[in-house]
This record gives sequence, structure tokens and C-alpha cells, in this order.
Amino acid sequence: MPTIPACPQCTLENTYPDGDNYVCADCGYEWPIAAEAAGEAAMVVRDSNGNLLANGDTVVVIKDLKVKGSSIPLKQGTVIKNIRLVEDDAEHIEGHSDKIKGLVLKTCFLRKA
Repeated sequence: MPTIPACPQCTLENTYPDGDNYVCADCGYEWPIAAEAAGEAAMVVRDSNGNLLANGDTVVVIKDLKVKGSSIPLKQGTVIKNIRLVEDDAEHIEGHSDKIKGLVLKTCFLRKA
């Protein structure tokens, strides 16, 4: 028997299936059963403008960013080539700039080139 997931809103485990939805008995939140089945396979990564990002894309930094562990900031307009998507995280990508290697950047500060 498949396990019923905890509520994504209140994180309590008092949930039950009701037709095509799961329902949380504590907070009343409802979400589709199909969304749970799709799970991580449906993870979509988007830049700050809403464009889809994929492995190997080139992105541009949209504002100056301080980089932890480095005295060199990333300036607006810096190009990050050949990005890699972070597994299980739609808000971060990995990449390299010309001067700084091994960057992990939030997608809200990037736009697709």
C-alpha cells in the first residue's frame, strides 16, 4: 500500500486521500495526488525572467553579487557558461566564471543569455 505524504503546507501527517486530491485534516489544505506521483521528475528550473534553464545553458548575472570565500565580486553582466542544474533544488545552479570556479548561484539573480 502506498504511503500517504505529509501535508506540504503545515507538514503534519494527518492526511487522507479524497478522490483526486490529498486532504490535510489539520489545516484543510488540498493538493492533487498526481502532483505527488510526478514528484521530482517534473522539477522545472527558471531564471529571473521565467525562461526555462537546462544543463549546458549560458546565463548572465543581473546584479552585482558578493561571493563567499572570495574577495572578487561577480559584476552585473558576468557570463556563466555551461551551467549544471542542482539535483532536487530548482532555485540553484552550478557554474564557473572566468575568475571564480565552483560557483553555486541562485536562479533569481540570473537571466538566460
